[in-house]
Amino acid sequence: MYFKSYFDDQLAHMSYFIGCQKTGQALVIDPARNIQPYLDTANKEGFTITAATETHIHADYLSGARELAHHHGVKLYVSDEGDKDWKYQYVDQYEHELVTEGSTFHIGNIYFEVIHTPGHTPESISFLLTDKGGGANEPMGMFTGDFLFVGDVGRPDLLEKAAGIKDTSEAGARQMFASLRKVEKLSDFLQVWPAHGAGSACGKSLGAVPMTTLGYEKKFNWAFQIKEENKFVEELLAGQPEPPKYFAQMKKLNKEGPELLRQEETPKVSPSDTKVSPSDTGNAVVVDTRPANEFAAGHAEGTINIPYNKSFTNWAGWLLSYDQDIVLIADPEELTEVKKSLQSIGLDQVTAYIDSKELAGSLEAYKSVTASEAKKMMEDDTYFVIDVRNQSEWDSGHIPGAHHIMLGNLTDKLDEVPKDKKIIAHCQSGARSAIGTSLLLKNGYKDVLNLEGGFNAWEAEGLPVKKE
Repeated sequence: MYFKSYFDDQLAHMSYFIGCQKTGQALVIDPARNIQPYLDTANKEGFTITAATETHIHADYLSGARELAHHHGVKLYVSDEGDKDWKYQYVDQYEHELVTEGSTFHIGNIYFEVIHTPGHTPESISFLLTDKGGGANEPMGMFTGDFLFVGDVGRPDLLEKAAGIKDTSEAGARQMFASLRKVEKLSDFLQVWPAHGAGSACGKSLGAVPMTTLGYEKKFNWAFQIKEENKFVEELLAGQPEPPKYFAQMKKLNKEGPELLRQEETPKVSPSDTKVSPSDTGNAVVVDTRPANEFAAGHAEGTINIPYNKSFTNWAGWLLSYDQDIVLIADPEELTEVKKSLQSIGLDQVTAYIDSKELAGSLEAYKSVTASEAKKMMEDDTYFVIDVRNQSEWDSGHIPGAHHIMLGNLTDKLDEVPKDKKIIAHCQSGARSAIGTSLLLKNGYKDVLNLEGGFNAWEAEGLPVKKE
């Protein structure tokens, strides 16, 4: 058996390529929308990808299953569990098989058995893998999707918070409890291959190790330790962060069938081109992908700053609209990767780009302020402090007098930010508040400071902290 895993560090997404070395057939599990890495592996190792499968209808990225089926004729194995609201609507166009609890299929001499493991979503399934080509007669591991992670389990509240299906969080938590009871009967030696690692918003405390064993999780994963159902439900639902806004769109598109990727060149335009000038963009938003310090030193007025780093895709999903054209300010050498990151969550509408090295002329800037300087400024009631961190961070301690508006919700809550005051924005370290500062500047708040080092710096200087 050939086994290869892939990790998207922006989405913390894990996908897998499984090949039968005897027959040359291969299958991809939970494929990303960019399928080129799987094709490269197949070409390099001498496999033909004949099938693809998914553990559930994903919420945090667009699936590549349709790309594989459409362009390469692979057979799709997808869940037929769950209610009518969570059935795949596009698979009838392609060769496919709907699978449920107990279904089996194989790729050469590698066999897969389906286990229905609802909780994260009603249609969620896991796959037990048995390598019969290697002489095994029982499973060696399990692909768990967003059901079971290293150190955590999938969150059951996304259908309610992201997809808007009311009163499903508690029911999902109870399904998760039952799913754990089901799999804890399986052998301890089973390897566990999840669909996400640390950094994913599909759980609240995922471990950084890429895989684990079922026995280890039974012993150390908090979710296996709570045997009383009501207590488990309470613990699972407590402290779940707000899901990024784009999650609802991913659920919809992955159910209906993602658009097929278009291979299009992105035209380069001049910063002075009136068609993309930030002051005359029409329906377009101009996104500057440079590091925050470069944006702070000088940027085109009206642009927003989402630095191209590991958090780029998440914040693009929070802050950009699917019905708005996107003009990028980027290094030409990074442009392709930036576009792939946006495409991974369906933000395909990049209409032009500006070379970040060509920015010149009259540029806007903003300054940072130290914690001690901010403390002194706050003695003057002309300052308004915005904390853009998550709710759990705010609850664990915040600056007295600060106003909590989580970054992803800032644009929607600008009516809570006074126009007649100077603004100090902060997060935990200064990175998220730099994005927030750019949003405030774009929306007409011209006297904005970013707290250098964020709340970490505030605490380090021993300044006052309030806890809820």
